[in-house]
Amino acid sequence: MPAASNIATSEKLLATILSTLQDLKAEDIVQLDLRGKTEIGDYMVICSGRSTRQVASISEKLAQQVKDDFGLSAKMEGKDTGDWVLIDTGDVIVHVFRPEVREFYQLEKMWQPMDGPESAAN
Repeated sequence: MPAASNIATSEKLLATILSTLQDLKAEDIVQLDLRGKTEIGDYMVICSGRSTRQVASISEKLAQQVKDDFGLSAKMEGKDTGDWVLIDTGDVIVHVFRPEVREFYQLEKMWQPMDGPESAAN
């Protein structure tokens, strides 16, 4: 059970997700602020794994970290194929792609302001 001091605010959840993705060697991590733009969540994080195996592993370990730290069970879609996995933690939506699939869909372009990325890590 998570400690009372570790209540999942969207900012704490985002910080844990970004840190975990970096620890798991996710590549090209992009964070998008969705507050005031949509009701689906406060933030979206998009990143890549080098292979289907790494994409599935990153997704599984990230969902477990969110559960361990905050007691939240993330909903996950696409882990079996490992091309594109969506992890819905409630306030933060995470997309983990293989690079070719990410390039094909260009999901971050749909949400970025016209002047470029809001924030990038790595």
